[in-house]
Amino acid sequence: MVKSIQPNYNVAWINKISEVPQVAWDALAMPLKTPFLEWEWLNNLETSRSATGQAGWLPNHLTIWRGLTLIAAAPLYIKGHSQGEFVFDHQWADLAQRIGVEYYPKMLGMSPFTPAEGYRFLIAPGEDEDELTAIMVKAIDHFCDRHDISGCHFLYVDPNWQPILERHGFSPWLHHSSIWQNSGFQTFDDYLAMFNANQRRNIKRERKAVEKAGLRLQVLTGDEIPKSFFPLMYNFYADTCDKFGWWGSKYLTKRFFEQLQANYRHRVVFVAAYSEYDAHQPLGMSFCLTKGENLYGRYWGSFQEIDCLHFDVCYYAPIEWAIARGIQTFDPGAGGRHKKRRGFPATPNHSMHRFYNRRLTQILIPYLKEVNELERQEIEAINQNLPFNCDNS
Repeated sequence: MVKSIQPNYNVAWINKISEVPQVAWDALAMPLKTPFLEWEWLNNLETSRSATGQAGWLPNHLTIWRGLTLIAAAPLYIKGHSQGEFVFDHQWADLAQRIGVEYYPKMLGMSPFTPAEGYRFLIAPGEDEDELTAIMVKAIDHFCDRHDISGCHFLYVDPNWQPILERHGFSPWLHHSSIWQNSGFQTFDDYLAMFNANQRRNIKRERKAVEKAGLRLQVLTGDEIPKSFFPLMYNFYADTCDKFGWWGSKYLTKRFFEQLQANYRHRVVFVAAYSEYDAHQPLGMSFCLTKGENLYGRYWGSFQEIDCLHFDVCYYAPIEWAIARGIQTFDPGAGGRHKKRRGFPATPNHSMHRFYNRRLTQILIPYLKEVNELERQEIEAINQNLPFNCDNS
């Protein structure tokens, strides 16, 4: 732990989240919409050897203390590459190389491997958020200057936090996710009613294909989940990643999934697909997390190629479960090719950026303004072509 003193505050950089008591960290993280900044999730990434310096994710968390009380924190990582971020700045790294600038290492704020909106500084209720943000940004600037770090990047930021960062000199880069919104649905049929007739038939056909294959789907949460399903989910995840080769994004270790069973199962939702020949061992499964009125899809896999199973366990069954429980949003994860046809409109999100090299600033900040306008046009074009009933458009 490296400390510096500010008036009324102690600023400390830590290399393991376990250096902070869980109760202190979660007092800041639990009120947030996202589950991915909670102590157990982040600690599991570190102790499972998924997010480590050897993997290119060196934990370097910023904490602010008043005496012995934690009043602000930021999960941060020193990155030696851009893998596992799902915000693709590889062209920036190529540009930096061409003009003789070291792009890596860079400072990154996000929950590793998790392209879900909600990142922000964690600040205790009742504290002056703008003052603490200024202190934290100054500490980051000083750290990056001292260690020759090219830039600081916050990904998938909380939209309510974005204007605060802009006031402190960060520039937004617009992206989009595919997010399902509960429009007052009471049943799955209400969800189907928002589509045009052709797409309603397609969705019913896809669910029927899974049924005709002799499969039964079951949603399991918390203590309902057998212990053996956590390492099994790793096997499904690893198998899916391996099918995509180098692009498979297999970042999480088996230990990560095993530890979820002990310390985070209360947030876990599995959709398990059973064959008629084995009522106990799923042949496919999807993995989601839930918090409050929000559901987040993460991974899936199947040991057999079964028509439309992916759509049912990753989209339809979670939506049906979400509607029954009053869930308001479902973020099914990265990618949008299959999602827009199934009721997941393109939804804006932003990353925030600051460059410490003058040449990168001069080139990339004007570039961001141009690409943001193009992205706005792309979001509009996607959403104009959704297969919705005209009465629900």
